[in-house]
Amino acid sequence: MKRSDRDVLLIVDVQNDFCPGGALAVPQGDRIIPAVNRLAAEFAHVVLTQDWHPRGHASFASSHPGNRPFDTIEVSYGRQILWPDHCVQGTRGAALHPDLDVAHAELVLRKGFRAAIDSYSAFFENDRRTPTGLVGYLKERRFERITLCGLATDFCVFYSAIDGRQAGFAVTVATGACRGIDIDGSLAQAMRSMNQAGVALLGQ
Repeated sequence: MKRSDRDVLLIVDVQNDFCPGGALAVPQGDRIIPAVNRLAAEFAHVVLTQDWHPRGHASFASSHPGNRPFDTIEVSYGRQILWPDHCVQGTRGAALHPDLDVAHAELVLRKGFRAAIDSYSAFFENDRRTPTGLVGYLKERRFERITLCGLATDFCVFYSAIDGRQAGFAVTVATGACRGIDIDGSLAQAMRSMNQAGVALLGQ
């Protein structure tokens, strides 16, 4: 089934570091790739996001002596989970997974490149004020409906889905083409919040 020209698929952060063997591996993260590829074949319009951190990024535990990965600290824009160094610009870990088959993708949007601000959403940095430019791009191209898939369900997919709804798009998350990290119940909370925000949750 081919989607209409008002539909776009947003594939979130299917990168080596988020797959098994990577620095911040999502459990079974690579197993979604066949489903992502099948989904991408249905869409004429595909956008990819790519986590793209400079070395020494503020979200890395290694940038905060005395802290460990998955500790939480307070920063200027609120609470920040500290992560292992991951998706560092130009590294193999930051590269898109080689099994992705999306040669027809029209945009690769890099996020998280500002050293002092983490970025989960495809639409805004974590300060919730700094835009990535994706809203303008999608609206100028007259897209109305966004389908989301990728990694991880409870972080970058979740924040992107919520922001997509707030920007006025109809948003669907293809849950079978996503995997979550699930830190302290974060996956169940993300699913509840997306449902409450009017995001359609669709198995794949």
